[in-house]
Amino acid sequence: MSKKKEDKKLTKDQAEKKILILKKDLFNIRFKKINNQINNPAQYNQIKKSIARLYTTIKIQNDKKNFKRNSY
Repeated sequence: MSKKKEDKKLTKDQAEKKILILKKDLFNIRFKKINNQINNPAQYNQIKKSIARLYTTIKIQNDKKNFKRNSY
């Protein structure tokens, strides 16, 4: 899993690529969970939180850009 500080330093494109990778992992984990082949059940929640963290990072970056544009 990635660290929070590393996620905050990513650019928008890098964060979006990482989100796609994590979503694929999440998809695979769901199938493993159904078939009882999963080794670490907590990994599912960790990936969901990482995806949410990356979306938050993207939103914060967008808000900062918009704030700079709209400031007088």
